[in-house]
Amino acid sequence: MDNATKKYLLSLVLFGSNGIVANMIDLPSNLIVLVRVTLGAALLVALVALSRDARKNLQAPKHRRQVAYLATSGAALGVAWLFLFESYKHIGVGVASLLFYCGPVIVMALSPMIFKARLTTIKICGFAAVILGAFLVVGQGLGQGIAPMGLLLGAMSAVMYAVMVIFSKKVTDIGGVESSAIQLCGSFGAVAAYMVASALTGSLALPSMAALANVNLAAVLCIGLVNTGFGCYLYFSSMGKLPVTRVAVCGYLEPLSAVVLSAVLLGEPMSAANVLGACLILGGAIWSELGEKISVRGRVRRLAAA
Repeated sequence: MDNATKKYLLSLVLFGSNGIVANMIDLPSNLIVLVRVTLGAALLVALVALSRDARKNLQAPKHRRQVAYLATSGAALGVAWLFLFESYKHIGVGVASLLFYCGPVIVMALSPMIFKARLTTIKICGFAAVILGAFLVVGQGLGQGIAPMGLLLGAMSAVMYAVMVIFSKKVTDIGGVESSAIQLCGSFGAVAAYMVASALTGSLALPSMAALANVNLAAVLCIGLVNTGFGCYLYFSSMGKLPVTRVAVCGYLEPLSAVVLSAVLLGEPMSAANVLGACLILGGAIWSELGEKISVRGRVRRLAAA
């Protein structure tokens, strides 16, 4: 296994453990997200500033429109995290993560209108599998008395994830650590604006000094510097060096690891319907990415055999 693949897989496992680490931090979800994006953005900006090669090859001054796209993408990601981390507290890490990763499939469904892409039968089947899987997860959750607000928050996180992906696809000339630093700065801006607005409206609940004194500092540093800053560095620095198919398939290790870790470490229950729904979501998403390539290879082999 090459180094780029190892870095990519490690970043996915780190991202998949976000809910586990967040569960160790006894703070409101919006504060956890603020700390996360602040520490992560600071680390990546420092990496860009301290790297001579990164400073020498900066692309942002040459492509200001793409900087705006990246900042918007990052802002959408920050809002998605606000929804996601709040949904963790309502419906658990596993179910929230599965709903969050319906985001890429939303992009696929909208691609004919936004990117003028052709929606093939294989992609439609994959999309249908994801919808059925999400229905099973949500329906089972409602049957178990899971708060509908938590499910709504999870669904909104998926929508904002889709917005993030759509704007990211508009960027072609800025990549690597520079790209992720701009995105996390956009995330910080969106989350900070939300916190200021919450404070002005009186809806911001600040923890007491005693609660802050007892907060799990190791978990805070882990989710900010390791899971977000270092994780984004691994993710963006390795993705460009890997085949698209490997990125697509391995990318679903993140929600899978979130579901498994939440069941093993947090003891979150996984019913048969939850397991089936998870398989449909992950399988449908992977099939949407790879189905056509598998179909084409099969036809080529049959023609060669004939």
